[in-house]
Amino acid sequence: MSMIRVRTVPLAVLAALLVAGGCGGASPAQDTAAQTITVYSGQHEQTAQMLVAGFTAATGIKVELRSGDEAELANQLLQEGTASPADVFYAENSPALEALREKDLLSPVDAATLAAVPAAYDSPQGRWVGVSARSAALVFNTTATSEAQLPASVLDMAGPAWKGKFGYAPTETDFQPVLTAVAKLKGADAERQWLADLKTNAKVYPDNETLVAAVNSGEIATGLIDHYYWYRLQRELGPAKTTSALHYFGPGDPGSLVDVSGAAVLAPSKHAAAAQKFLAYLVGKDGQTIIGTSDSYEYPLGSGVTTSQPLRPLDQLHPPALTVGDLGDGRSSLAMLQQAGLL
Repeated sequence: MSMIRVRTVPLAVLAALLVAGGCGGASPAQDTAAQTITVYSGQHEQTAQMLVAGFTAATGIKVELRSGDEAELANQLLQEGTASPADVFYAENSPALEALREKDLLSPVDAATLAAVPAAYDSPQGRWVGVSARSAALVFNTTATSEAQLPASVLDMAGPAWKGKFGYAPTETDFQPVLTAVAKLKGADAERQWLADLKTNAKVYPDNETLVAAVNSGEIATGLIDHYYWYRLQRELGPAKTTSALHYFGPGDPGSLVDVSGAAVLAPSKHAAAAQKFLAYLVGKDGQTIIGTSDSYEYPLGSGVTTSQPLRPLDQLHPPALTVGDLGDGRSSLAMLQQAGLL
C-alpha cells in the first residue's frame, strides 16, 4: 500500500496553525494561455497520477504533481499563504479544505463543476468540489470474532469489553472526522470520555495500513479504518490469505461516517483557468470513471458514475445526518486529541 504519509507531527502542527491569524487570498489570475499547473495532492498517489495523465491527454495542460500527507500539505499551504506556487489542492478529507477556506485561500469553483456533484458533497460556500467518498468501518479478524458479536456503535469499541482487542490510528487524518462526528452527535463531553476510554482500553497504531494488516494477521481482533484499506489489503494478499472482513456500524452512528475527498483552486493561483479545468475533469465522466475503476476503492461522486469495484453500494450506507459544513475544519477535535496526549 503506497500512500505517502508523514505521521503525527504534521497533524499537530496543522492544529496549531489553525488558531493562528488568517491571511487574505489574492484574486485568481486568469491566465488561459498557461499550460502547466501545480497540484498538491493528499490523495492516493497512483490514482492521482492516473487522473493527471488523463487530464493532460484530454487538454494538453501539463501538471506538476506533488503528492504527500494531506495534513503536511495543508500545513505547507497555510505557511505559504498567498505566495504558494500551488494551483490546486486535492485533499483526502474535507476538514483540510475547510481549514484553507477559512483563511481565504480558496477561489470559487466554477458553477458547472459544482453542478456535476450532488450539493451535499460540495463546499457550502462553493470553494471546493467533492470528488470521491469513503466510509468509516470496523475491520475484524474472522477467526477471533464473528460479526454477530460486534456492536452497533463505534462508541462501544472503547469500553472494557474490547480492552486490548480494538485498535485505532489517532494520528491519521481519517480518524479526526469520526471524532468530530462523535462531538456533533453526542456532545463534547462524550467525545472527551470516548477518547479517555480509548486511551485506557484500545491499542494505538501508527497508521491504518499497519492496523488493517495487524487485524488480518490476528495480532488484534478489530480496528477502525476507512473501508478502502481493507479492499487494498485483500487485493495484495488475495482472498485465500484474507482472514478479515468489514463491519459497518448501525445507521446514523459516528462510526458510519461517509467522508468526502475534494479539490479546490488556490486563490493565489497564476493559472486559475487551467486549474478550474482540472477540477472539471476530476468530476467529469472521464475522471470519475478513473476513480470508479481504480484501486483506490473509493466512491465516485460526480457525473452519475458509479464504482465498478465490489464495494457496498454508496446508497446502502447509512451515515449520520452530518454535512461537510458540520465537520468543519476539525479544529476542536484536533485540540481534543492534543489534550488527550494522542497527538
